[in-house]
Amino acid sequence: MKKRKKSNMEDFKDSESKSVSETVNGSHQFTIKGYSLAKGMGAGKCIQSDIFTVGGYDWAIYFYPDGKNPEDSAMYVSVFIALASEGTDVRALFELTLIDQSGKGKHKVHSHFDRALESGPYTLKYRGSMWGYKRFFRRTTLESSDYIKDDCLIMNCTVGVVRTRLEGPKLSSIPVPPSDMGQNLRALLESEVGCDIMFQVGDETFKAHKLILAARSPVFKAQFFGLVGDPNLDKIVVKDFEPSIFKAMLLFIYTDKLPDVQEIVDSTSMCTSTNMVQHLLAAADLYNLDRLKVLCEAKLCEELNADTVATTLALAEQHHCAQLKAICLKFAATPSNLGAVMQSEGFKHLEECCPSLLSEMLKAFASSEESSSLLSSRKRSVSSVYGMDLAAEGPAAEPMNPNGRRVRRR
Repeated sequence: MKKRKKSNMEDFKDSESKSVSETVNGSHQFTIKGYSLAKGMGAGKCIQSDIFTVGGYDWAIYFYPDGKNPEDSAMYVSVFIALASEGTDVRALFELTLIDQSGKGKHKVHSHFDRALESGPYTLKYRGSMWGYKRFFRRTTLESSDYIKDDCLIMNCTVGVVRTRLEGPKLSSIPVPPSDMGQNLRALLESEVGCDIMFQVGDETFKAHKLILAARSPVFKAQFFGLVGDPNLDKIVVKDFEPSIFKAMLLFIYTDKLPDVQEIVDSTSMCTSTNMVQHLLAAADLYNLDRLKVLCEAKLCEELNADTVATTLALAEQHHCAQLKAICLKFAATPSNLGAVMQSEGFKHLEECCPSLLSEMLKAFASSEESSSLLSSRKRSVSSVYGMDLAAEGPAAEPMNPNGRRVRRR
């Protein structure tokens, strides 16, 4: 009888595949200013963060200054993370960090990521499901700690949504370096080699290449090579913009990137990043540079605050930036922001140049108030809550639903 040869792994590899489970992570920082004024709301009443998106799902942080459970007699603050969008059986890991504001870096961290192998991810069954801590921190200890400074408390929440994908066999590959076209074209611009057009902008002059400008901007294309254009034109006087703004626009045309404000203005200039980007958006609109216009909108959204939102809203209305306008209206109409916005210098400018926007802001404010009321009533009907007690005097409690019954952990 013939002996069968010992098989190795290669004998079974007529085909292969691999299942990969990993997390799509994202973080949100939630700042609570005026913490002392939030006390006394009552057990079960919370302050909610703005909604943020991780892994294709919306999330929100709920902070309970007087605790979630009446039986704790407001001895603890509670913190929960809630699924705020439609979804079923969303599996995720969570981390809550209370920021040490003394600068010593002694943050209070409660991480589910560290014990993923021990218990596995949590499964949130549907919209409104929560994970968090009913006894997140003893209130008297919190109020005498470095986690509160100037009546302000800062929390960072990280969500890791579990995703599973299937991989087939990969062929050998050759790494491809990133494109350096933008660097090369910028070097060409700065060297002035082959330049055939000069712009006089205030007291400064800029040289460039007609073909590159025409390829990037329909306005330049028509000016140099259109039916009424002049291909022999060698100098243009620009009166609409400051030299720094025109320089920034040229850098974008050659590199396809939004330049840093530090590259454009000198150290003595009073021009802020927001101010420069606002003027750059106007230039992008004038020269039909659609990508630059969107980049400016995105940058202005990042830098939006009570002092800049009014001027940015007026700019969005003037240059037909629908997305930027909607975001500005939402920010300005938020009850916690509206008072500061109305006291800003930009609001006076808004009243003078775009009075019609004031009525839109009031409509957005009314809509925000209505949404808050609906969300509050919806929260009271939530029936799937994961909770964990962190009392120093006892072990962590099992997850509980609102009726006090134990929930089997998945």
